[in-house]
Amino acid sequence: MLRTLDIRDMLLIDRLELEFRPGLTVLTGETGAGKSILLDCLGFVLGWRGRAELVRKGAEQGEVTAVFELPAGHAARAVLEEAGIPVGEELILRRVNARDGRKTAWINDRRASGEVLRAVSATLVELHGQQDDGGLLNARGHRALLDAFAAHEDLIAATRSAWSARAGAAKRLAAAQAALAAVKEEEDFLRHAVAELDALDPQPGEEATLDASRRTMQGAERIRADVARALQILGPEGAEGALRDADRWLQGAAEKAEGRLDGPLSSLDRALIELGEAAEGVETALEALTFDPRALESCEERLFAIRALARKHGVLPDELGGFAAELRARLAALDAGEAGIAALEAEVAACDSAYRAAAALLSTARAEASVRLDAAMAAELAPLKLERAVFETQIAPGEPGPEGTDAVAFTVATNPGAPAGPLNRIASGGELSRFLLALKVVLARGADALTLIFDEIDRGVGGATADAVGRRLAKLSQSAQVLVVTHSPQVAARGATHFRVAKSVSDGMTTSRVSALSAAERVDEIARMISGAEVTGAARAAAQELIAG
Repeated sequence: MLRTLDIRDMLLIDRLELEFRPGLTVLTGETGAGKSILLDCLGFVLGWRGRAELVRKGAEQGEVTAVFELPAGHAARAVLEEAGIPVGEELILRRVNARDGRKTAWINDRRASGEVLRAVSATLVELHGQQDDGGLLNARGHRALLDAFAAHEDLIAATRSAWSARAGAAKRLAAAQAALAAVKEEEDFLRHAVAELDALDPQPGEEATLDASRRTMQGAERIRADVARALQILGPEGAEGALRDADRWLQGAAEKAEGRLDGPLSSLDRALIELGEAAEGVETALEALTFDPRALESCEERLFAIRALARKHGVLPDELGGFAAELRARLAALDAGEAGIAALEAEVAACDSAYRAAAALLSTARAEASVRLDAAMAAELAPLKLERAVFETQIAPGEPGPEGTDAVAFTVATNPGAPAGPLNRIASGGELSRFLLALKVVLARGADALTLIFDEIDRGVGGATADAVGRRLAKLSQSAQVLVVTHSPQVAARGATHFRVAKSVSDGMTTSRVSALSAAERVDEIARMISGAEVTGAARAAAQELIAG
């Protein structure tokens, strides 16, 4: 609720302090007295777009301060907390306009951007007039208004949750399909590579083992002939045979040599033993150097195959086994992908079914609420002398979204049988004001945290219709603070608080003043509104009757 408004050096106002109360506050005055200036100043401190030149002539800067009561749970609190601005029971907005056009704003003594200021003010004040409808004429907001009237937040929450689940499932399905498509592009490569690796089946360390065997066999091939020749020379037909012949000849001569050959014979025996061991060792080595030439060929073929496959896939030979396992896993994912896609498609279908069911419940609730809203509007339009008009809430299929599948639009037909259409195209200026007032009265639930401003919404109506407008504004003020700028005595008579705007000229300077009226002053002001410049006794009596009524 707006509590105070303090204005310094703005337009025609030099200094003004106003205190506001709950209920209906009316603002009256002669044409040109400056009633719109007051709204301009309030709009300035709220961050609304308005006049470019606001600073009073001769002043260096203009300043407006507005103080609001901020009850617990007020929507402004969330905006302030997000902006890092301290929040209490009182909210102080202050904005300064320098002569050079620079504008600076503070919220609770903290500098604030225009964006934050406008976000906060949107939760504090609504302006309604023939040119500014507070969003009621914008069909894009009609669904939210119908939902607020219906008070089915639980159905909206369920629909949002179902939409979120559906979107999540669809996202997972799309990701899985993209991944499967990417893997499918390399399916031929995977199957060929896995088959090739499985056929070769390389083992860790095998390349090193094969390389060592190959080098051994290649070396044996080069030295085996020399070893074989050496074995032949050491054998019976070589050195061994010659030594045995010498031993036999010496043995035959030893009996006649009188012991002179005993030493040589002993040495020869030892030589034969050593020679036999040498020959045996050479023979063993020769056997070890003996291999099947096909074994070398086979070893080389496998070694070269392992190395070629490693080069082909850009890995080390010992890493081929792990690489093969990785390819098998990707191939298994491909083979299992279709089943995974099917499961995700089933999940999406289930989520879509749940969303459609939640949206259908919400649509049904909206249809029922639209009937109640139309009936409530009919009850409000009759006293406003629009009993022949028909207000209809139209619900049509719309794009699915977090809040259902309905497109909602408020339409009117001002006469029976006439085609229905949007409010701002069908209704005249005076009719539009009354339609908007009726709609605001019907939708007033939850408006207690707002200050509602109606700027000459009664323009173009008078008599019983103006009286009906005043009564509807008074009814609306029971659930919200309402400020009305009016030229209608019937509307002014319904006010709980009455301000009068007057303009005066002193020393060539024009100034607007705003005064809170006493009971007697209020009678005179309403009498002036009835009779004009000359207030008569009859006008005062009429004013008193209006106030009493």
